[in-house]
Amino acid sequence: MASTQSSLEGKVALISGGSRGIGRATAIAFARAGADVAVASRKLPDLEKVADEVRGLGRKAMALKVDVSDSKQIHAAAREVEENWGRIDILVNNAGLHLVQRFTRGNEDEWERILTVNLKSHIVFCRAVLDGMIERRYGKIINVASDAGRAGSSGQAVYGAAKGGIVAFTRNLAMETARFGLNINCVSPGMINTAMWNAVREDSPKLAEAYERLLPGKRLGEPEEVAAAILFLATDEAAYITGQTISVNGGVFSA
Repeated sequence: MASTQSSLEGKVALISGGSRGIGRATAIAFARAGADVAVASRKLPDLEKVADEVRGLGRKAMALKVDVSDSKQIHAAAREVEENWGRIDILVNNAGLHLVQRFTRGNEDEWERILTVNLKSHIVFCRAVLDGMIERRYGKIINVASDAGRAGSSGQAVYGAAKGGIVAFTRNLAMETARFGLNINCVSPGMINTAMWNAVREDSPKLAEAYERLLPGKRLGEPEEVAAAILFLATDEAAYITGQTISVNGGVFSA
């Protein structure tokens, strides 16, 4: 029987894009729920700060410098966690790269970078942890997509394609792995108060203003509000949920 409160006591989690924003908020939420947390990104100084916050909450932490466009680095990071802590119970694929740009002004190098960071890295991280999860018949994977990949928006054709790919990948991989007791789900944030959204405001202020006018509650979401959804999906309370996408968007319609 599931416990009456969300708990990750004794679990081991790996979070990509863990140096700031949603990734940082998720690491803190996991540590408060009892998990040991490894955070990965290219920004080692920021990762170390997050790791120190996790340790301050009484949990073990690991900061892993990883360029998620490099599959070898992804596999090496997963191996390091498994070799040091014995296993990976939870994977949160949060690494992302945003680009607001009219499609006809883009180029193939930019498109490849967006697809690699936002989609391929999620696929590779999943491959890096799945063998162990299947062997133990336990594992929680939460992929972070975006409502740009569900409802569509101007200036985000390739970014939206990558995020939509995450939703489809999640659904299909969940079907393939359910018989092993794995739960693979997707959280789809809307407009969240992060450095990524602030960059949109700076680069395309009129577009950002137009997006924000769509918000029923007239405010951006906070990273901690997305982390709360991720935390729920990582717990055993969500054991009968797999292949699903939960939008955290303040009520904006998404397909």
